[in-house]
Amino acid sequence: MKDKLLIYNFGSIYFDSFKKSIQFVRLVMKSGERRKLVDSFKKLTVKEIEKRLEAMSLQERENYLSDLLNDPRKSVRAIGTQIKKKQEQFLEEKKRIDQLCYYENIFRGKGYEWIAGIDEAGRGPLAGPVVAAAVIFPHPIWIEGIDDSKKLTPKKRESLFEIIQEKAISVGIGISDHTLIDRTNILFATKMAMLEAIEKLSPKPECLLIDAVTLPDIPMEQMSLIKGESKSISIAAASIVAKVTRDRIMDRYHEIYPEYGFNQHKGYPTKQHYLNIERYGVTEIHRKTFLKNFR
Repeated sequence: MKDKLLIYNFGSIYFDSFKKSIQFVRLVMKSGERRKLVDSFKKLTVKEIEKRLEAMSLQERENYLSDLLNDPRKSVRAIGTQIKKKQEQFLEEKKRIDQLCYYENIFRGKGYEWIAGIDEAGRGPLAGPVVAAAVIFPHPIWIEGIDDSKKLTPKKRESLFEIIQEKAISVGIGISDHTLIDRTNILFATKMAMLEAIEKLSPKPECLLIDAVTLPDIPMEQMSLIKGESKSISIAAASIVAKVTRDRIMDRYHEIYPEYGFNQHKGYPTKQHYLNIERYGVTEIHRKTFLKNFR
């Protein structure tokens, strides 16, 4: 028995030693490959170095950061500085995105999988509909630059809109037009649009993250967040989808009523919009309850 135990122990020690030897060889080979590439940098022009680095991921480039920063050529050191800056920006963005996933992670900790973020666009305008969107993301999710739609340029919103559509598990959109707003009120119309957006989701959500609104008629756990588009990645995505959708609607209305400038102010109460109403009157799509001083 002792002999068998001795043989077993010897075999285990030998196997562990063999594994460490293999790991060491791989490390040496990898180090050799890295050193070979670094040595080749010295023989390459700046353009050739840039081309080599373009084929690498940011993580792969980091392996050569120290060598680039210590290269005797100023232009090569500049490339290293750019990579270092991008690395720092990436880490900052990762930290921000991780924070945006905080409330989603709270719900995931409770065992929920399908978490919908909900937001609206268009509660304040004098004309046009209020639009709501609901978005369910997979876990984990990474969308660089995603944020509150109000903090983004129209071009950036359009770009993120397409990425959200591509990466989301499901996106739902609800619309309440000016007639419903006038017949009821803007809060009721907003909630109706949100309910429509949720209804269009597939799979159906198990819980909700909503920007500044509660939906008591829905029998599921939900959390209302003030300024939720800056606190939740799902709500931020919903704010972008709602905003882009509504802006596109107002752009179409501009083709029908070009003199009102809907493509510029999207129906919001700007000085120019008020002047245009005074000059041309109230249109069919204006919210009459928002314009009681105008006939």
